Amino acid sequence: MSAEAAAQFNIHDAKTNLSRIIDRVEHGEEIVISRAGTPVAKVVPLIRRVDRKGRGSLRDRLVATEDWDSTETNEEIARDFGAPS
Repeated sequence: MSAEAAAQFNIHDAKTNLSRIIDRVEHGEEIVISRAGTPVAKVVPLIRRVDRKGRGSLRDRLVATEDWDSTETNEEIARDFGAPS
């Protein structure tokens, strides 16, 4: 959290400068939108939960054993989740 106050735009200026505001937010800034001097909204950066690079991004990170889809493994998983036998 920054000690610096968020930039503030009135609604008209925000509509006129939306692309610039989005660019600033993408670089980490928080922007407050006001109506008649009263803050009504805040535009903040969206934090990505997963930063995958595309297909194969988990290659060499996941290891599946030979019995990953065996009857025994599937029955064990079903028991762990309380599924009826």
